Amino acid sequence: MIFSMTGFASLEREIADGVLVIELRSVNHRYLELQMKLEESLRSFEPLARDLIAAKLGRGKVECRMSLMKRNDASKQTELDTAVLQQLAQMAQAVQQYFPESRSLSVADVLRWPGVMSGESVNQDQLAETIKLALNQVLDDMAAARAREGEKLKAIILERLAEIEILVAKVKPLLPTQIKAYQEKLTQKLLETMKTVDEDRIRQELVLFAQRIDVDEELSRLTAHISEVKRILDANGAAGKRLDFLMQELNREANTLGSKSVSTEVSQTAMNLKILIEQMREQIQNIE
Repeated sequence: MIFSMTGFASLEREIADGVLVIELRSVNHRYLELQMKLEESLRSFEPLARDLIAAKLGRGKVECRMSLMKRNDASKQTELDTAVLQQLAQMAQAVQQYFPESRSLSVADVLRWPGVMSGESVNQDQLAETIKLALNQVLDDMAAARAREGEKLKAIILERLAEIEILVAKVKPLLPTQIKAYQEKLTQKLLETMKTVDEDRIRQELVLFAQRIDVDEELSRLTAHISEVKRILDANGAAGKRLDFLMQELNREANTLGSKSVSTEVSQTAMNLKILIEQMREQIQNIE
């Protein structure tokens, strides 16, 4: 199955202390790059989230947002943690010794300090398990979205491959006739310009020239590369890098076909091939 690197998934889950919100966004990238945007109360779970994401996504620039919206509960007793207050006072005093002109902490500053307000604490192990289950669900949703997008990309690539096959099948039967016609034209010009004609020499030169402009090998390689692209599209696992390499090979054969061309038909075919290959390459940039 082909997976796109573009996708989005989100989830909101009720927990004992509030609502856990997780969002995942991904776009194409050469490798897996994670951008973690977790609120302070969930920062300790970042390694867990990174491991889960890396286990399921192979490539892409992925942004993970995670927050915990705590509900107001009048029944909960909120108190000041005196131990944290004491530590904060000691730190503030130490800083004042080095920076005597610095502003003292206000009451609002103190209350916003992490850990100063203590209430009913959240069970960290239980929260970790909840995050694990929720993030796995979001990743499954993301994978499903990327798979749907991947199927669309696959269909586009297969359409372009079919057009390439038509072009190759159309131009291949023309080559012998075009080469022969070009040889006859070249021979006539030589006969007209040379007073003494060495027919054996002319024949040898024409054979060598025919070998240089023979594109049967390029057309055969084009067909082989097309078959390999189809095989990779039908296989499982990451395919983007392999497909990108095959696009380079297809483009190389199209360039060679154009450089060896001795007719406008073959030159036009080479140009059309390059356009189709570039269109496929643009789509493949989004494939994992």
